[in-house]
Amino acid sequence: MTKSLVSAALGAALVLGMATPALAQQRPAAAAAATGTVVNGIAWANIEAAEAGTNAFKTAESQRPVTYKAQYDQAEARSQALNAQIKPLVDKFNADRAAAAPNQASLQQQAQAIQQIQQGGQAELQRILQPVAYSQAYVAEQIEGKLQQAVDAAMTKRGVTLLLKPESLLQVSGQAYNLTPEVTAQLNTLIPTAQLVPPAGWEPREVREAKAQQAAQAGQAAPAAAAAPAASAKPGQPSRN
Repeated sequence: MTKSLVSAALGAALVLGMATPALAQQRPAAAAAATGTVVNGIAWANIEAAEAGTNAFKTAESQRPVTYKAQYDQAEARSQALNAQIKPLVDKFNADRAAAAPNQASLQQQAQAIQQIQQGGQAELQRILQPVAYSQAYVAEQIEGKLQQAVDAAMTKRGVTLLLKPESLLQVSGQAYNLTPEVTAQLNTLIPTAQLVPPAGWEPREVREAKAQQAAQAGQAAPAAAAAPAASAKPGQPSRN
């Protein structure tokens, strides 16, 4: 998965680790530990784990190596070729560096050449594996699309009114407050399977947002550029006097 799956779709249902909710959590948890009872209305959930535990995610993970075998094989072959190309260069660099009086200028040139090959190879491997990355992002977005509904349903079923992230917890004993399995169960009902291959032309959210931002910036720059000639023409306008 891409794998930051914590979505803003949680909205107000997911209380971020602010001071007041954290204190509210600490007191009931301490009371529960002291009395041996569970305080109703409070829970925590690991959203990434909940999504990764869904049948849709696990099925996609198992199918992807088969569906994208050609890309995986091509990337593996290219990686091996790059390693074979770089190894003698690295060996020579290490040997020259170990000399009694190494030529620093030559070493710098060799290091730059190796770095360029590595960077170019990494970019090439990313291009080869882009369909795989897009598939991961597409599955993640499908699951995230049902997250708000799943969290709401899980909270309602367990009578939870305050939901915390794991990092906002000071200490908790046992699984009484863990809503993660219930969120996974609700997601399994809402999205039993996910489409593995994105539609033609589909792009991940990060790419779409970046393009939208670029377009907005270009749109803001256009009026300013258009206003410049008009401003420069003002001195030449006829006088009304």
